[in-house]
Amino acid sequence: MVHLRLSIKADLENVTDLVPAEYDYEYFFQVKCNSCHETHPKFVSLNRKEEREVSGGKKSFAHLVWRCGFCKRESSAKFDPSFAPQPYTSESNGQFAPFLVIDCRGLEFIGFDPKLGGNWKCLGVESSTPFNEVTFEGDTTDWVDYDEKCSLPVGISNIESKWSRA
Repeated sequence: MVHLRLSIKADLENVTDLVPAEYDYEYFFQVKCNSCHETHPKFVSLNRKEEREVSGGKKSFAHLVWRCGFCKRESSAKFDPSFAPQPYTSESNGQFAPFLVIDCRGLEFIGFDPKLGGNWKCLGVESSTPFNEVTFEGDTTDWVDYDEKCSLPVGISNIESKWSRA
């Protein structure tokens, strides 16, 4: 089993605590088979609420059970229950910070798309105003709004991600 850590970075303007809005947020990852090293042509999705049974001897479950289209080997991935998604804070602005950890068997994640999965949320830095419907659409990962309580523009741009062994 390999423990993979997804780290993210973004440029935050007057906001903090960026995190998916719902517990059952649908994460979209690019996956690579560890057996034949083929990269799946489409992003695969998984969320923390759905579990599937893994084939084999003892009964076990994972958030993703995936069969490689090239070598047909079954692999699985499961969110690490001891490491819930960590909010991306204004203190990390523009720098990579750990976001979540996934335990993988037979596969590795090599990409993440924050635009596909649904709403994110964040808070105004000065006012703690909640912004609960942050969406990234189109070709960019940009979002802009206005914080009425403190009369400041707010925004998120340039979201990037990287994977590393945890």
